[in-house]
Amino acid sequence: MIPLPTGLRARLVITFTLVAVTASTLVATIGFELAKTALVTRAESTSLDLVTRELSSITFPVGKLRPGEAAPTTKDLDRVTAALSGPGRSVLIEYGNMVSAEGPMTMSDVPNELYGRAKQSVVTQRKIIDDQLWLIVGAEVYRDTDSVPEATGLRAFVFFPMHDDESQLDTLRTTLVQGGAAIVLIALVVALLSARQVLLPVRRLSAAAQALGQGRLDTRLPVHGQDELAELTARFNDAAAALELSVSELRALEAMSRRFVADVSHELRTPLTAMTAVADMLSEEANRLPEAPAEAVRLVLREIERLRELVEHLIEISRFDAGTATLNLEPVNVADAIMDCLEVRGWSEQVEVKASQGLTVNLDPRRFDVIVANLVGNALKHGERPVVVSARGTENGLEVKVRDHGKGIPPEALPHVFDRFFKAGAGRARSQGSGLGLAIARANVHLHGGTISVRPQNPGTLFTVWLPHS
Repeated sequence: MIPLPTGLRARLVITFTLVAVTASTLVATIGFELAKTALVTRAESTSLDLVTRELSSITFPVGKLRPGEAAPTTKDLDRVTAALSGPGRSVLIEYGNMVSAEGPMTMSDVPNELYGRAKQSVVTQRKIIDDQLWLIVGAEVYRDTDSVPEATGLRAFVFFPMHDDESQLDTLRTTLVQGGAAIVLIALVVALLSARQVLLPVRRLSAAAQALGQGRLDTRLPVHGQDELAELTARFNDAAAALELSVSELRALEAMSRRFVADVSHELRTPLTAMTAVADMLSEEANRLPEAPAEAVRLVLREIERLRELVEHLIEISRFDAGTATLNLEPVNVADAIMDCLEVRGWSEQVEVKASQGLTVNLDPRRFDVIVANLVGNALKHGERPVVVSARGTENGLEVKVRDHGKGIPPEALPHVFDRFFKAGAGRARSQGSGLGLAIARANVHLHGGTISVRPQNPGTLFTVWLPHS
């Protein structure tokens, strides 16, 4: 089944065309029938007038028959036949058993109905004989007196060919078909022009809506006329103005929020520095304290470390939000960079590394270190050993994979693992970490122009990072 077109242009054109075809067919049919009726009526009238005129001019020498008078002879019949004959006509004159004929027709070609009606008046009937249409005019020339019951009337039948009329009708039919085709073609052109005229404002509205979607909130359209499309354009402009105002307010609020987070994060650095220095001193004295104070000191130290990590992550996120994060690319030995990342954090003994020593890629080493550290740290905190980091070069860039062998991430949480402050499961609400590590890793990957993804394994979870050649 062929699907129907759903476009507005197609529907308008089809509607215009259907209306034009229907109107043309209706007008052509009515016109043809009227012309046909007029032509047939004219042919019948002309034939009747001709036969009536010729018959009225004929007088038999014997006059009207009376009882005992002589009947018409064959010569009299032939004289009537000659008077009624003409180009293309066929004439039959019957009197009793005598028949005078002019042309190819015989009495068997005369319809019975016409033969019977010819006793009363001059009548006509159309009949197709040998694939040709004829108009037959029948008339009774005279009848013997009523005093002679056996008297026989003299009847004349004239066959008029109608091939000229049929030819005229064929020509008219062809003309009407050509005219209808021309009307349909004109209607199609008008439909296309009208559809273009109607759809032009719609296209402008579509382009303007697309521009709004791309962030050009100052997009407006000129309003022409006072029709429904003009009203729609005005409503669009009002909606665009309201949207621009709302987005401007939201952007202002977002900028204020980002500045607040950045300012707070920077302001927290100073007390955190002091707290960290004190924490270092307390950590050295914790083992000398009684058990209860020592445990309290260790708790404070852990929370200070969490706070420091959170502040550092907030500062990093604020740079990405402000658009100030930049790349400092340089050739990096991937295997050495991964090993250095693990060694600095004391993870060398807990993580297996699979990377070629000859693999060198242009990267921002600090941001690559952040990516690896966040992925490995996440695997160590929330997964189980062994944790494996593998790196290999591809045709288009560098592929780094980090896999753990833990319980894995719940399927419903997989789409959200890179969201800020997201922690899978209620039990992780107070777990170590800020909830920003994976978001920061993704931001650094995107800054390189790469991609990062996560897939469940059996067992564990696999994170895959792809960074393009720079």
